Amino acid sequence: MKVSAQNLHAFCVQALTQVGVGEPDARTAADVLVTTDTWGTFTHGTKALRAYIRRLRGGGLKKKGVPKVASEGPAWAMVDGDSSLGMVSSVFAMNLAMAKAATAGIAFAGLRNNCHYGAAGYYAAMAIEKNMIGFSMANDIPTVNAPGARGSVMGRNPFGFAAPAGNEKPILLDMATSTVAGGKVFAAAALGKTIPGQWLLDANAKPTTDPTLFSHAASLTPLGGYKGYGIAFMIEVLSAILTGAAIRRQVLSWTFSDASKPTGHGAAFIAINIASFRPVEQFKQRMDQMIREIRASEKADGADRIYLPGEMEWERREKALIEGIDLPEDVAASLRGLAEDLNLDFDRFLR
Repeated sequence: MKVSAQNLHAFCVQALTQVGVGEPDARTAADVLVTTDTWGTFTHGTKALRAYIRRLRGGGLKKKGVPKVASEGPAWAMVDGDSSLGMVSSVFAMNLAMAKAATAGIAFAGLRNNCHYGAAGYYAAMAIEKNMIGFSMANDIPTVNAPGARGSVMGRNPFGFAAPAGNEKPILLDMATSTVAGGKVFAAAALGKTIPGQWLLDANAKPTTDPTLFSHAASLTPLGGYKGYGIAFMIEVLSAILTGAAIRRQVLSWTFSDASKPTGHGAAFIAINIASFRPVEQFKQRMDQMIREIRASEKADGADRIYLPGEMEWERREKALIEGIDLPEDVAASLRGLAEDLNLDFDRFLR
């Protein structure tokens, strides 16, 4: 199913405002979710809107929540998300980090009392227009195995990084610290497909290709084994232990838990003001140089191209903004289900 980014954005705004979210916050959330879909990262885009609205209607997310600064210094801040939409509180926190970095050179903003915030890369990418380098990370409920363990030990704990370039496209990294994001496993289950054997471990820590076992009877494998496990631990420290957010099993599932309760997620954002360290144009020229050197590297047999981090996403976005977003079946089904929940005419937005 194909829909324009503009119409999909309008649907998200209408759905959110209909359940009581103010229009500015609804537009912020829609910006994050629709941008994510234009990147082709459908597991973290508008597909999640139905679950967010379930929590808004249940009270676990506050329709009129207002993120606020709990404490701060010249180059740091701690933000209380007030159980508002994760996209709203995270945009607030990243904007705060960038504002402080503009004068301090580098700044950290921690966020507690948050919820699932969608794609980590969105918040990191906010730094690009400010000629800054951005980092974003968050914790989640344990769904990922650790080497030697049976069952889940850490969350998928996503990480985002973005840096501007000159004539080349900006660099954008958005990744889970599991081998794949859990959303890809849920998507495979919804479509009745099997998955690669390296994605999941069953209750006995043995590889399985059955996505329906996740997450009640299977755990995701950590990215690169102990390396992904270690990075996930680092993210838990920065986004939860340091910020005062819920830790590991204290975090509630944003999709399956009691919708009347806050999930307690934490997040962390870092902004680096390039101009504080060297001339911005010099930095961008050096970025372009490295990008071009990598692209010109000798290609393996059968490879047509060497992609830079984020290059696929930017190209998909350019195409989606012109031709429309081609939504996968599971995303379309979720949006149609939401429209039925709210008595909205989803087909009207396809015209």
